[in-house]
Amino acid sequence: MRRDAWRDGLACLVLLSGLALGGRELAGLGPWFHLKTVIVFGAAFGWVLHGLAAHAPHQRFGAANRVTLVRLALVALLAAGIGEAFADRDALAWAAVAVATTAALLDALDGPLARAQGAASAFGARFDMETDALLVLVLSVLVVRFEKAGSWILAAGLMRYAFVLAARSWPWLARPLPPSTRRKAVCVLQITALIVCLGPVVSPAWSARIAAASLAALGASFALDIAWLARRRRETA
Repeated sequence: MRRDAWRDGLACLVLLSGLALGGRELAGLGPWFHLKTVIVFGAAFGWVLHGLAAHAPHQRFGAANRVTLVRLALVALLAAGIGEAFADRDALAWAAVAVATTAALLDALDGPLARAQGAASAFGARFDMETDALLVLVLSVLVVRFEKAGSWILAAGLMRYAFVLAARSWPWLARPLPPSTRRKAVCVLQITALIVCLGPVVSPAWSARIAAASLAALGASFALDIAWLARRRRETA
């Protein structure tokens, strides 16, 4: 399983490296863009290897996790764009929209693929969720960077991590939540809204409204989950 993960990780790294080098030349990005892409992906892949034991008893990394790994590589490509100078603001924004949209569309593939192949696991579910969380964080930073919303939209990207940190002080927050269509729908809504905000055809006035509405939906979803956990914090796990 670990050997499969390394093989797929290295294949993604080679593909990602080529995309980063090509993007740097075409978009006139800085000399550090390629290195930033590799560092972000390498750090994230280290986390993947650290949690791989939760994929047991499966003996292979699996096609579904491979799809999620490609999504993670695309998120790393987006993350490397943070802080880059705008040689062509609109072209860079459209490139970000294209990469983010591809990552979002692939999200509809990994879950059904894992279930169809009987390869679903706690690791796969967590891998998918954390990749989504990182995508939201990166997109929210890019929305601020492109001046499509105020810095308040960073709350969308930081909410998941604040929740995880809070669970260290209040362990009842770490209890498993039941499956929720609402939670999945809000996640898709948040990612879609942030991608729309990045589009050059959307004015800052409208992108701020869209971002605010999606943030309100995300906040309400977290509040509902916290309330559910609070009601059951005295129950035996």
